[in-house]
Amino acid sequence: MPTGVTVSKAGRTFVTYPRWGDPVKATVIEIKDGREIPYPNAPINQLSKAEGDQRFVSVQSVVVDAKDRLWAVDTGSIKFGLTRPKGPKLWCFNLAMNKVERVYRFPENVALPTTYLNDVRFDLTKGREGFAYITDSGASGIITVDLASGAARRNLTKHPTTVTEPKFVPFPEGRAMFSTPPGKFPKYVGFKSDGIAISNDGSRLFYCPLASRRLYSVSTAALRNFKASDATVAATIVDHGEKGMADGLESDTQNRVYVTQPETNSISRRLPNGLFETIVQSDHLLWPDTMSLPGDGYL
Repeated sequence: MPTGVTVSKAGRTFVTYPRWGDPVKATVIEIKDGREIPYPNAPINQLSKAEGDQRFVSVQSVVVDAKDRLWAVDTGSIKFGLTRPKGPKLWCFNLAMNKVERVYRFPENVALPTTYLNDVRFDLTKGREGFAYITDSGASGIITVDLASGAARRNLTKHPTTVTEPKFVPFPEGRAMFSTPPGKFPKYVGFKSDGIAISNDGSRLFYCPLASRRLYSVSTAALRNFKASDATVAATIVDHGEKGMADGLESDTQNRVYVTQPETNSISRRLPNGLFETIVQSDHLLWPDTMSLPGDGYL
């Protein structure tokens, strides 16, 4: 099942297929002439049992940054299981050369055994080389990465704004959805911090758990201050109210936040005044997730 999509400045389209259980030949592909081509090559997409090698485990999300580099969020997890040793990674690719530029790995106190790296956003205007912000849908929380040093820290683990709302029941396509493990009673869906977007000025990071209908934001300056306590970071959180159940978030240069709506097969956007408007609704939007705004007027 595809989850991530991004478009480069040259119009190249990349898609991810995380290893959730379906047969996956390539977890990152580029669409060329209607064909799916493993990116950057087939060998890097071949699942290996070796720890910490230079291959993908299971990529959830891809993002092209302002420098036209491709970033891939590798969960390091198969079928939502515990992370493989040295498995969670953030990959950076040079699209001009189609080669790995750098791989960021995380210490055990940042990428926990239950971590599921989900989505990432970048601010390349801060620090020497910029910062990355990643949502953790497994252990919950937000991971901040200094792209120059590679240092990383996690914040808001098990905070009320990053965990599942109690007894949350989503209604995709008008039907109540529960988690139904084989041979066990149904239970509430429990996916945590998921969608993520950054304000146009870079000052606020918007985020939301999948199992929630509320939208939150936190100060990026607080997240970048690796000496700040978690309480200090949490004190900067703003609750922006109801937005509907959302899987993916995105933002544009006009400070509008786009929200995918699996329950209504639609995409809406939050205006700077706090109001929402629906921009598209279609039966073809079956559980919409990731969005890409390449700057050409298309979503």
